[in-house]
Amino acid sequence: MYYYRIFDDKDELSYFGSKLPYEKIKELIDKYKKGKEIYVNAEFISFLKQEDDSIEVISIERISY
Repeated sequence: MYYYRIFDDKDELSYFGSKLPYEKIKELIDKYKKGKEIYVNAEFISFLKQEDDSIEVISIERISY
């Protein structure tokens, strides 16, 4: 499993895990971006799920001690 951190055009930060290597993710980013003016993480992750059904969104919570 690979883990990625992405920002969309709304400055929203998302983390996700995928079995796809970076080169394939980069290829899919280029494919997703065609014809779009704004890139949104939720849409992109849904798009990725068509290629990799193991995609998981990772929530990061801050803790202090």
